[in-house]
Amino acid sequence: MSSTLRIYNTLTRAVEPFAPIEPGHVRMYVCGMTIYDLCHVGHARMMMAFDVVQRWLKASGYRVTYVRNITDIDDKIIKRAVERGISIRELTDEMIAAMHRDIGALGVERPTHEPRATEYVPQMLQMIGTLEGKGLAYRASNGDVNYAVRKFPGYGKLSGKSLDDLRAGERVAVDDGKLDPLDFVLWKAAKPSEPEDAKYASEFGPGRPGWHIECSAMSCALLGERFDIHGGGMDLQFPHHENEIAQSEGALGQPFVNFWVHNGFLNVDNEKMSKSLGNFFTIQDVLKKFDGETLRYFMLRTHYRSPFNFSDAHLEDARGALRRLYTALDAVGEVEAGAIDWTHPQAAAFKAAMDDDFNVPAALASLFELASEINRSRSLVEARLLKSLGACLGVLQLAPRQYLQGGSGADEDSIQLRIEARAAAKAARDFAEADRIRQELLAEGIVLKDTAQGTTWVKA
Repeated sequence: MSSTLRIYNTLTRAVEPFAPIEPGHVRMYVCGMTIYDLCHVGHARMMMAFDVVQRWLKASGYRVTYVRNITDIDDKIIKRAVERGISIRELTDEMIAAMHRDIGALGVERPTHEPRATEYVPQMLQMIGTLEGKGLAYRASNGDVNYAVRKFPGYGKLSGKSLDDLRAGERVAVDDGKLDPLDFVLWKAAKPSEPEDAKYASEFGPGRPGWHIECSAMSCALLGERFDIHGGGMDLQFPHHENEIAQSEGALGQPFVNFWVHNGFLNVDNEKMSKSLGNFFTIQDVLKKFDGETLRYFMLRTHYRSPFNFSDAHLEDARGALRRLYTALDAVGEVEAGAIDWTHPQAAAFKAAMDDDFNVPAALASLFELASEINRSRSLVEARLLKSLGACLGVLQLAPRQYLQGGSGADEDSIQLRIEARAAAKAARDFAEADRIRQELLAEGIVLKDTAQGTTWVKA
């Protein structure tokens, strides 16, 4: 399949034709989790967005090396581990396992590499040494090593802000050790009160890396000094990604990313998600009420760059829409995904949408057109195409009956016995009893479907 992919590049503020540096091979880095607590739906939105990106790159015929890092050392992690009386490693191992479980339920595939920051401290120290040698980093009076922002001429090019407009947006408070409020920490000197497993040896003294240097060092180590796509949430554009550019390009002396890609903000019922507002939801919270594929499909319905509005009402609507697609597949029976005929009108429309900056909402319209045709024709060919296009987005891969019956909370043997009792009542022309059984099941959330092959059921 020839690629006509175009991607919005935050750096240039334009949609541009995409071509990888190495023909046929895309190298992509996405800023992952700071792993001190359970993942929330905002994290799910980010990981879902770039899961779709890497899936479409693969479907387009590219080999993809996808790196999504884990920050496993920072102030919040240290504080939480101390509060719980466990080691930093125990806390981060627990939270990483929970993350894998939660996003796995959403069908988010594992990246090619998932580096932990603590595994790359030597590479970070090497880059910090290079920056110091170039006069871009300095040792502060408090023992920290800071980046001298005003000595990097290109600072602000990603966010589009001038140095005079910028404020210190760092996670840690500005202190007297900085020569300029805009400077940010590369190496944080250890405090006597911190646990020993938070301290790493270095030529600058014991301490730990700053947040920003992690991604510069890990992306360079795993993808090379220049790569194709760097992604993350829009909230990371400044200061995190701006600081990555300053570090990496300051150390390497060349551009290090061709395309910067950012997903939009998450709102809950049109308000910013916040624990203080009582509208904060972990992925685990949502999975208690909705299955993972419904949550995934719900997120697919909003373009990755647009603000994403989360609500139960929207999730219910998404569940109904996904059921319509599965119902069309159910009318044909089980089919397997396979090679896609991209000349098929719906497949071509799907590809055109995805090549237009991953326009998933427009691509989904093609799936519903196929579903309508399947409902009319019962075509195996088009059912297989529907399932295959769904695979590009990570949906519609269950057996239709498995999805339509799943999560009903009902006793399947009891349902089957009552279906048989209803059939017997109909055979005896006791239509009142047959209707009573149907209504009884409907009250339990079970919808009966009478077909030429017999009676089946789905959850309401």
